[in-house]
Amino acid sequence: MQLQVPDISNRESAATVIVEALRKAIIEGELRDGAPLRQEEIAKAFNTSRFPVREALNRLEQQGLVKAQRYKGAVVATLSMQEAGEVFDLRTRLESDVIRAAVPKMTSDIFDQAQDYLDRFAATDDPMLWGELNRKFHGVLYSASGMPYHIQVIENAIDRIDRYLRAQLVLSGGVNRSTEEHRAILAACVAGDAEEAARLTQAHIQDAKASLQEQLRSSTRT
Repeated sequence: MQLQVPDISNRESAATVIVEALRKAIIEGELRDGAPLRQEEIAKAFNTSRFPVREALNRLEQQGLVKAQRYKGAVVATLSMQEAGEVFDLRTRLESDVIRAAVPKMTSDIFDQAQDYLDRFAATDDPMLWGELNRKFHGVLYSASGMPYHIQVIENAIDRIDRYLRAQLVLSGGVNRSTEEHRAILAACVAGDAEEAARLTQAHIQDAKASLQEQLRSSTRT
């Protein structure tokens, strides 16, 4: 297994370190769908025992990133069409509520940060940065909402689909469209129009859902 890992032999937070390293590798596509996650191999890579590895894999399974298979052990979870739809529908409900609550509390500093993330998203051709900058753009807008639990649920939902979204943006050429949708959302926020920001956020997520599901259908036909 090719992972850049620290030596955590003397760290009590070994399971947390392993979770974050594997989560990053899964989200960024370094560990692909169905890839085996062998406890002995991971323990050796992190210079630790199997106990924190088992704990880490259990946490990742709870997040939907890992699946335990009978006789095979843990593997990177795949995403079905139905699961993708559920994740996007959940995001649609939560994110529209969060941005509606956030707009009245947004500041010029938030607008400036969001504009910076938007510009960097539009300018880069690195797929690895698209997911990160997309998260930061939406995250800074949501940060004013005062709804940390909702935001954590949203982050977990994005974790589940992030690697597919990166691939979808590459295959569909969707960066320009996503950029324009981001610009419209930010403009509504700057104008103080919470309902319009919520409506545009809903449409933005549903457009991404339709595009990704089409990519998943295409992949099953090939």
